[in-house]
Amino acid sequence: MIGSFASDDPESWDMHAAISSEALKDDDMFVFSNLTGVGNMEVNAFQRASDLVVQKSIREGFGLVVAEALWKETPVIAGNAGGIPLQMTGELSNYLVDSVEGCAEKIVYLLENPETAARLGKEGREIIRENFLMPRLVRDELRLIKSLVEK
Repeated sequence: MIGSFASDDPESWDMHAAISSEALKDDDMFVFSNLTGVGNMEVNAFQRASDLVVQKSIREGFGLVVAEALWKETPVIAGNAGGIPLQMTGELSNYLVDSVEGCAEKIVYLLENPETAARLGKEGREIIRENFLMPRLVRDELRLIKSLVEK
């Protein structure tokens, strides 16, 4: 598991303690964070090398982790919360989950079907490119200015 502490998340310390406590019970579970020297570059490497990313939020703002992973063509299984569904449209919306069991089912499916995972990764990158990068924002601004000038 990998994550960073957000300065605006008051629950992060309690969550980190709970996750770390559970990780001690399993020799195959590792917890990495900015507290253990894992920064942006390491997170980037993990996202690029992963077969999939799980962002099982029950509450969320935009959910930047989702956009980051999708941009890297890494498929995402995510909680159906906050701004995450805005990023996971089309076939990706089938990988929005509301339960632990649903999340586990989707993980197994994608790991057993790498061609589907690759297709979802490509679709995700295109969704991010079309909707959440600066060129799209600039086009929207120019369209607005043009519509105001033409009146």
